[in-house]
Amino acid sequence: MATGEAGSSGGTVLHGIGGTIENKNNDYLCPICFELIDEAHITRCGHTFCYRCITKSLEVNSRCPKCSDILGQQDIFPNFLLNELVSKYKSRIKGVSELHYPDGKGRLGSEIVPQNDHLRDFVAAESANLTLPDVNVMLEVLTQRKQLLEAESCAAQNKLLHEFLENVLQQKEERDRQLHKEIDLIKRDMEVVENILRDVQKKCPRVEDLKKSGANDSDQMSDIRKEMINLINNIDSSMVKPSEGDYSTNQKQNEFSSSSSSLAIRRKRMHAHFEDFVQCYFDNRAKEHLFSHSGKIQDSTCQTSSSGLNVFRENLVKFSRYNSLRPLATLNYSWDIFNNPTIVSSIEFDKDNEFFAIAGVTKRIKIFDYGAVIRDSVDIHYPSVQMVSDSKISCISWNSYYKNMLASSDYEGIVAVWDAEAGQKTKVFHEHEKRCWSVDFNNMDSRLIASGSDDARVKLWSLNMEYSVASLDAKANVCCVKFNPKSSHHLAFGSADHCVHYYDLRNMKDALCIFKGHRKAVSYVKFLNREEIVSASTDSQLKMWNINNSHYLRSFVGHVNEKNFVGLATDGDYIVCGSENNAVYVYYKGLSKQLLSYKFGAARSLLEFQEKREEDLNEFVSAVCWRQNSNVVVAANSQGLIKILELV
Repeated sequence: MATGEAGSSGGTVLHGIGGTIENKNNDYLCPICFELIDEAHITRCGHTFCYRCITKSLEVNSRCPKCSDILGQQDIFPNFLLNELVSKYKSRIKGVSELHYPDGKGRLGSEIVPQNDHLRDFVAAESANLTLPDVNVMLEVLTQRKQLLEAESCAAQNKLLHEFLENVLQQKEERDRQLHKEIDLIKRDMEVVENILRDVQKKCPRVEDLKKSGANDSDQMSDIRKEMINLINNIDSSMVKPSEGDYSTNQKQNEFSSSSSSLAIRRKRMHAHFEDFVQCYFDNRAKEHLFSHSGKIQDSTCQTSSSGLNVFRENLVKFSRYNSLRPLATLNYSWDIFNNPTIVSSIEFDKDNEFFAIAGVTKRIKIFDYGAVIRDSVDIHYPSVQMVSDSKISCISWNSYYKNMLASSDYEGIVAVWDAEAGQKTKVFHEHEKRCWSVDFNNMDSRLIASGSDDARVKLWSLNMEYSVASLDAKANVCCVKFNPKSSHHLAFGSADHCVHYYDLRNMKDALCIFKGHRKAVSYVKFLNREEIVSASTDSQLKMWNINNSHYLRSFVGHVNEKNFVGLATDGDYIVCGSENNAVYVYYKGLSKQLLSYKFGAARSLLEFQEKREEDLNEFVSAVCWRQNSNVVVAANSQGLIKILELV
């Protein structure tokens, strides 16, 4: 920093931080604004600043910004010598800088020097001293420089544009390659399906032959042959390509549509969920899609190619098989004229699907004969057996070997075993410290029972023992437990930590897998088969998992479930659950959207003469059950109304 000292002659000698005034990089900079000093003024203490900077500084603080000496406005004086040196330095630097930086952005240390206006002034001042050869040389140099700068600017702009277009082209070409692979895959699958249709058509007799052979038929045989002719026409009309026959393609399509309304309904359902089916198709054909252009890998996937198409065909057929839920019978868990809450918490069929048990908050387990309920024309059904518990019942489970044996869990944390034929308890377990939400018999080992409780423990019980045989610390409230139906030592449970835990009971130290994906507590877990699990949560979602993969395979959305237990059941392919809008929802495991739904009517007590508005209701479906190996679902709601529904 330039400082001033009084010399012997009364003048001022300038010094810089790194030497004398000739060190020009920093010596002409104001220590306050760090720019070239303008109207330099020196203080009484010998420090030089811009006049503007030092006056503003003294207005705020009457001290020197450099050494903090007390100063006033009368203690600063013009530094004429420094002003003259700075002026000469600016003139010298201005010419050199503008020659090297024609765009006017020359640099002085780290500062920007004056630009075009000063360059024009410099050229005008010096032009009188230039000769014609000098001007020609300067024009040639400047012209070349201009051309180079213009070329550089144009190249930079177009290079950026070229890179953008190149990236867009790569993306589009990759999409085009993927699209062509998908098109080739679809065409190959279409050929496979068309060959199947042709084989079916070849196996059918010809319409002409049937007509000729039926000339002398009786009326009954004539009706049979007409029906056969209609079936053949339906088969012919399902062909994509027209074939020889007595009818045109359009006539066959019209005949087919009129005579096969079920297929028309299926077609309508397919188009309603078309985007889901597209995703499902490519999910099932993923391997063939990815490896369709590498010959060796394609050969190795030839066998799996048709299997992927078969899986999708099965998904398409099963999804479009049913159109609605039809009520077969209606029961009531409790005939309460005051319409007190009679929530049904659990419904289960016995091992032969002949009897089903209903339990809930009325502390009763009612067992009904399914066949008798279906046969009765009046909706007043009496249970075959009724058993009374000491507390509200949360869950029941039938034994897979002993027909009359079932287990229950209740709000007092008690796990009980019942003899349904005698209507009595045969065993009681008291070890849970809080409410027990779930109980389940093991299918493979009929003596083994599991239960889950709010005390954050899963306990295992044996019919041969008085106390629990094992206990698993879940570290969060356990809402549901379920044994793997094909294993005696694998168990899944859901808890308030938003996770599904899967354990091998032979090593209970660590879980085999923890499935994370729900946003709230997991209220139910059920096994679709040996390897696939479906879970329900109060985040209004069902999720499907594979025990070999910690990430969920699919989410099912459509129902409403934010605070209550609404039930969950499956037959292996279809999934049914309740909803807090008082409806039952059915899903197919291959697609995320709902397949069917059925809305319960509003319950009304005998003392109510007007129906409540739907927005005033607080009813929800609280339990569901699937009658295995059938298309029948039993569902109950929070008012104790039970519906036996058939998928049709």
